[in-house]
Amino acid sequence: MLFTSTRAGKVHIFHEDSADKLSQVETMDTEYGAKTMALDPKTHNLFLRTSDGPPSGPKGRRPAIPGTAHLLVFEH
Repeated sequence: MLFTSTRAGKVHIFHEDSADKLSQVETMDTEYGAKTMALDPKTHNLFLRTSDGPPSGPKGRRPAIPGTAHLLVFEH
């Protein structure tokens, strides 16, 4: 399985069918800015970090408001 997260608030999940073929399994909605992620190999829980911020900053990035960081947990 391959997981990829986007700043737009999506996690795309793909299955590796063969060495050169992936099939999309699911797209999950998360939160805007939740791009940094980790997968616990034991529980298969997915963790994403994000924070609140104004609509957009330079290069479409949203600067974080101090004290608003939070962790999203998606349980398997």
